[in-house]
Amino acid sequence: MTWRTVTPLMPHQQPAIDKLLPSRVAGLFMPMGTGKTLTAFAFVEARQERIDCCVWFCPVGYRETIRRQILLHTDCQDSDICVFGENTDEETVPRGCLWYIVGIESISAYSARVVCTARLLITERTFVVVDESGYIKGPKSRRTERLTLIARDSRYRMILTGTPISQGIVDLFSQMRFLSPLILGYRSFHAFAKNHLVYSARFPGLVEGEKNRAYVAERIAPYVYQVTKEECLTLPEKLYSARYCQLSDPQREAYAEAKERFLTDDALDRNEWYRSIAIFRLFTALQGIVCGFVNRDGRRVMLPHYRIDLLLNVLAEIPAEPVVIWAKYRPAAAEIVTALEAIHGAEAVRQYHGGLTPLRRQGELDQWCRSGGFLVATQAAGGHCVDMTVARWAIFYANDFMYSRRLQAEDRCHRIGQTRPVTYVDLWASAGIEQRIDAALVRKGNAVEAFHKEVSRFRQGGRRIQDLARSL
Repeated sequence: MTWRTVTPLMPHQQPAIDKLLPSRVAGLFMPMGTGKTLTAFAFVEARQERIDCCVWFCPVGYRETIRRQILLHTDCQDSDICVFGENTDEETVPRGCLWYIVGIESISAYSARVVCTARLLITERTFVVVDESGYIKGPKSRRTERLTLIARDSRYRMILTGTPISQGIVDLFSQMRFLSPLILGYRSFHAFAKNHLVYSARFPGLVEGEKNRAYVAERIAPYVYQVTKEECLTLPEKLYSARYCQLSDPQREAYAEAKERFLTDDALDRNEWYRSIAIFRLFTALQGIVCGFVNRDGRRVMLPHYRIDLLLNVLAEIPAEPVVIWAKYRPAAAEIVTALEAIHGAEAVRQYHGGLTPLRRQGELDQWCRSGGFLVATQAAGGHCVDMTVARWAIFYANDFMYSRRLQAEDRCHRIGQTRPVTYVDLWASAGIEQRIDAALVRKGNAVEAFHKEVSRFRQGGRRIQDLARSL
């Protein structure tokens, strides 16, 4: 069956087709909101005489969005699309569909059901797309190895991502190997690392630097199309504001206890891996405390705090129109929902987080887009691939440690379809952990990694970790 796209390509999308169509593999390095999904559809359309179907791997929460995008941008029908669900297996998967949409997280699960079923569909006449290819950047992860293996028979492969590099050129190895090991010319990660990564002599496994970056850039250039949002779109500006609150006395006590546990943890005297885990746990505990909860003896204890009051004060200043509230932790999200429902009623509040099924999340999002009100979302569930352009106000109740995730959340409102300036309001507590997260976001970095490097420098210099901990 022949199908076609029905949405014209934008001026910045056509050059991607012109450049990459001669190749059987391609990478679209296009930021969120620039239309990389439609561009990928156009690639698949151009190959349809040589393929039987397209198997599209994407984050689980994005499956319904991709299905809707296919129906929106092509003349395909519902019957042409199969979305893998909990019961999809080798016997129940329908044959003859044009599109198969598979949750990429399922590939790393211990069950072989999804892996075997997807493997059954992929032949040399299958177009395989990995959407959000950052999910396969770990060269030794089960997900990366399985997906690379089951896709190797396909003649046509594509990766999509807005952030191809978040940790350095090391992130490119697995993504390029998925497309073809011939691109970089290395058969193993060991060979790649030997030529391009500089490891610490003191701490085995810690990457301290890179080398021969020009070689990597030259090798991948023919196979990728990269564009920035500024180059291809004229979008309204982003506006930023910040509000602050103090910690309550119970928060201060819990905060001091968490730091003390960190300083007495023997993980600090072990290797880099154990130390990095200890630092991540510390940051998570401290941020939970400043958001109003702490875990004690295996149970969650809510703490008195002023962050909710700060949120309500900010919302009182915003016009009666759709607002996105980004929470990082589910306990904080639940507290926000309770507070908003008490004031505005349950119908004014919608939720988007990992505790809801993908279908329920999509229903909540659709209702919010129609009716307005407040959408309380977690960045883990809502940071990828969700269109929130009905809102021009977004409040970050708590930020992620990584700049890349913050940017993903920002671009849910600031993308194609947004016609008004978007205002982002950050809520902060007066605590060292918040200052470090803020500083990392300004540097476009990772707060946990930055602190990890500081710990290593302190140890190498013979300085006391206790002195560094005072900055938290």
